[in-house]
Amino acid sequence: MTFATRITTADGPSVTVISETSAITDWVGRYLGLWWTAENVDPGTADGPVIRADIDERQHAALGRRVLAGRPEEIAYAAAPMLVSRSESGLVTATQPQDRLSYEWAPDATRMRIVGTDETSVATATARLAREVVRGRLLADGWQILHASAVTRPADGATLLTLGNKGAGKTTTGFLLARTGGFQLLANDRVFARFDGEVIRVLPWPSAAAIGFGLLDALGWYEPVRARVRAGEQMHPTQKQKVTDALLAGDRTPLWKAAGAEMKPQFFPDQLETWLGLTLATEGHVVGVLFPEIAPGGTPALITVARGVADADFFGAATEDRYPDVFGLLPVETSTAELAEHLGRLPHQALTMNHDSEASTAVLLEAAGVIL
Repeated sequence: MTFATRITTADGPSVTVISETSAITDWVGRYLGLWWTAENVDPGTADGPVIRADIDERQHAALGRRVLAGRPEEIAYAAAPMLVSRSESGLVTATQPQDRLSYEWAPDATRMRIVGTDETSVATATARLAREVVRGRLLADGWQILHASAVTRPADGATLLTLGNKGAGKTTTGFLLARTGGFQLLANDRVFARFDGEVIRVLPWPSAAAIGFGLLDALGWYEPVRARVRAGEQMHPTQKQKVTDALLAGDRTPLWKAAGAEMKPQFFPDQLETWLGLTLATEGHVVGVLFPEIAPGGTPALITVARGVADADFFGAATEDRYPDVFGLLPVETSTAELAEHLGRLPHQALTMNHDSEASTAVLLEAAGVIL
């Protein structure tokens, strides 16, 4: 039997995933279908971009041999080596021996083939590339990607965008406001944005959510999450085993990679709702911008100095280090100046937060009240 799931954004662009393994289409729906929408469809009705994904060792081996027969380029993709071959006709073939995955992208037909030997590996790769296909279509329609968090007021779609440098508290701001019940979480790390003549519209970037042990503990989520993990429930597979082991042991000590980045628990989008009690938003329009700063030894307060919109707030090829555009799915980048100008005209509020979640939430609600 063949299964198909169509993924569609609130703005219209879509991709259909087809597989003989229902777990693969279910995985894609789970990963992308809350912030976007997922619909089971008849495989024969698929139109537009299509990804065919299956567990097939023979096809994986055949595609791998085809890549190796040429002069493949080696790159790092999803933290694993990838060998890539491109034909004069535009066909892109790639293989990842370490993950036992192979790919084929035919741009003229907008068809992608993903095959491998492990169900989870194929499913995660398929969800990732389904998102990339839709990303390319949104960017071609004039959307930009901001490195930001965002929360939306459900009554009218009014959205507060949070910008700032790395470590400023963007993700913390999103989770603190979303857990109050007055807002829905639209983004915790990246968001699509486009000026549509009168308003700046925003759409979610579906992804696993990384939440550090410190924030989990401060928000009262650590023990409930630990209980679920101890009961055998699974978190997102990008979560490192050391993090899982720490949760099982009840160890809240932050874990660090050699490069200095924290290893954090990784949540599927649906677990933000079922485990953490948040509600996710599918679209909104920006009414103001928050500029937080984390001052561990200070008292949370509104401040008058705002950082402003910066080039670093926009996410492009130069900052995409984990998932480079191997298959040529993304259009040529366009200027961000117009969107930055319109963002700069919106009401904004700067503030400081500390590690006291209740005090920080109070000042965030005060900042939101200034704008809303």
